Formats: sequence, structure tokens, C-alpha cells
Amino acid sequence: MTFEDTDFRQETLDLENPFDVKLVKDFLGGLGFEFDPAEVECTMIVYNLKGDLVGTGSHQGRILKYFVVDPKFRDTTAFALIVTYMTEKLLKIYKHTFVFTRPENAIRFTGLGFTQIASAEPLYTLLEFGFESIYTYQDYLKTLIVPVTGETVAAIVVNCNPFTNGHKFLIEKAAVENEIVYLFVVEEDQSAFPFSVRWDLIRKGITHLKNVKMVRGGMYVVSGSIFPAYFLKNETVDDVMQKQAELDVRIFANYIVPVLGIKRRYVGTELYCKTTESYNHAMKTILPLSGVEVIEVTRKAIGLGSDNLPDYISASKVREAIKKDKLSEVIDFLPDSTRDYLFSDESLPIRQKIKDGKGRH
Repeated sequence: MTFEDTDFRQETLDLENPFDVKLVKDFLGGLGFEFDPAEVECTMIVYNLKGDLVGTGSHQGRILKYFVVDPKFRDTTAFALIVTYMTEKLLKIYKHTFVFTRPENAIRFTGLGFTQIASAEPLYTLLEFGFESIYTYQDYLKTLIVPVTGETVAAIVVNCNPFTNGHKFLIEKAAVENEIVYLFVVEEDQSAFPFSVRWDLIRKGITHLKNVKMVRGGMYVVSGSIFPAYFLKNETVDDVMQKQAELDVRIFANYIVPVLGIKRRYVGTELYCKTTESYNHAMKTILPLSGVEVIEVTRKAIGLGSDNLPDYISASKVREAIKKDKLSEVIDFLPDSTRDYLFSDESLPIRQKIKDGKGRH
């Protein structure tokens, strides 16, 4: 589609057309950005009436991406035109949208009605716009508040892909040591086990823990909505990963901790995943400043492995066993709810997906 404006002409690109993809790649490349068409659903560009390419914007789901205007045109209405067009498009589908930008550029979005949520200097600022917001999520949290007599209020954030005896051990420990435990379950469906399945396995596995309150993670707790890496061409992977973790932890500290009165956050030691290791580091750095003690619990092991080292429980080992059709070898890793599910026909589609290596783990 093409739209006319007194100063600019807008055009929606065909991302299946290699010439259109090359056009936006060359434009962004010249300004220091790497464009990956696989990371977007829709891209638009803006020309001036002389035919000069002025700027571009894209989106993937509810996330606005690659919003760039040529420096020669940054004092024009081009930027507002791109943001307004894409935002209006997304608000017809979603109730609100996210955008990431360098901190120094955040003012451009706040000037158009976006609200800044958090920053991880010097790489990220996260902003949102729409009919719902972080405050809507806080309203949901308020409905879950359990009155307490003391200050032993704890939180755990889990993905449980799938739920293991390691997760169960951590949750049980926190439940014994605290009056109430808020158990946040990552809601993003980017894992082999969908959210509905993970939630149900956890729920069935902790029925004996009456002081554990399960909480939906929404879009603000370890969500794909707050994992931006696409525009950081010159940054190292470790820097990007650490700042992503920092952004997530700052949101937790600023918006979730005060609502639920959280004083402790429990985490397991991390031996296998660089991303989780980055999270643990960010938590130890940021949460104590908000009055939250980070309690790192040694990962539970089941005897010794073939290398005579502790055979630590991990969900990734369970997925690997499923992939190799050796689930019986990790049976001791599984609580009743997960074991019963994995050995049932109901789990067959998930097990087959893991064996086929499809989707994110």
C-alpha cells in the first residue's frame, strides 16, 4: 500500500521480495544497523516527494523495531509519521506495544505519548504505549496479595521447561523459610512445553505447599517483549545478554517488589546456561538496592554422573533425554506430575517436537 502526505510518501514493503529487503538493508546498513527480515512481520519506508529514502520502521508482534530516520530528516515530521502509522496498526491487533531504543533517543518516543518503563544504561530504554500498561499488570498482582504478619515474603521466577525435582526442591525450600512465596511462571510461549502445560505441571506438583501463590509472568517477567538485541550491531553478546537481564530485573525491582512486598528472591546456582547466569548476576547487583535479599541455592543433584561429578538436575537434561528417547534415564529428575505427563499419550506432540528439533527449547 502507498499513502500520500504533504511532505512524504509511505510504502509497505514486501518482505518476500529480495529487492525490497535489499532496499531497507542498504539503508539501515549505511546508518550502522543490521536488518534481519526474519525478525519482523511488517516493514514500511518513507520517501520524500523527491524520491529520497527518509526512514523506516518495522514490527514483530507487538514490538516496534528498526525505527530509523536519516539524520538529514530528523527535524521533520518523518519520525512521528512512522511511529504513528505502526502504532495505530498494532493497536488494532494488540492492546499495547513496546519499543526499545538507545536511552538518548527515548525523548523522541515520550514526545509521542510513549511511557518509559526502565533503562539499562547505556544500551537500552524500554517504552510502551496503548490501552494497557505495566500498571495494568500491577493491578493483577494486587488481586493476588496474601496478608502476612512478618516480612518473610519471597519470590521465585521459573520457566519449568519442564517442571523437575530441582524446581520442586527450590520451591519447597523457599516455602519452609518464608510466610508466603510468590511463584512467577514465565508466560512467554517460546519453550518446548507451552505455558498452559508448564503451569498445570507445577500446580499439580506443589499442591502440598499451601503458602505458595502461583503468578502469571505476563509481558514483564522474563518475556520475549523485553529481550531486545536486534539493533545493537557493535555490542558483544555478553554485554547484550547482561543488559537484557538488567532490564528485566529493574522492572521486577521497580514495579513488582513494591506491590507484593517481596523481601527475598530465590534462585538456583547456574551451571549450564549463560543467560540464567547473567540474570543471577543482575539480581545480586540490583535487588539488594531495593531491599531484596538474593538467596542462591545449590542446584539439587541425584548421585554422581559418569564423570564422578554430581549429576545435577536440569530441565535441559530432561529435554535431551526426550530427544534421544532415553527418558527412563532421568526418571529421578521428575516429580510425579511431570513423570505421569511425559509417559502419557497427551505429551506425544511435545515429545515429537523435541525429537524433531523444532521450536525453541
